[in-house]
Amino acid sequence: MPRTVAEILAHADELARRFEDGNLGPGREVDGASLRAVRVAFEQKARAEQDLIDVVTVARAEGHSWAAIGAMLGTSGEAARQKYGTRGGRQRGRGAA
Repeated sequence: MPRTVAEILAHADELARRFEDGNLGPGREVDGASLRAVRVAFEQKARAEQDLIDVVTVARAEGHSWAAIGAMLGTSGEAARQKYGTRGGRQRGRGAA
């Protein structure tokens, strides 16, 4: 089941709280630094993906073809259109945050 970025981050917050509280069970000590780093990387990835959606939208509005956009993304124009194209006037990927 797909989840939004907000749902994933809320779950990550709960897991981080458990680690910080030491709520892992008897005799288990864990440093949560690596999990916090995973969260930071995920947040950066989510922001970068939104930035990419925004600039693809601008490129299309300026008249650039899906083939040209796909070439910049290292993929085909059709793959770029499927991932970043609109459906019913709504930009794909927007509901993720």
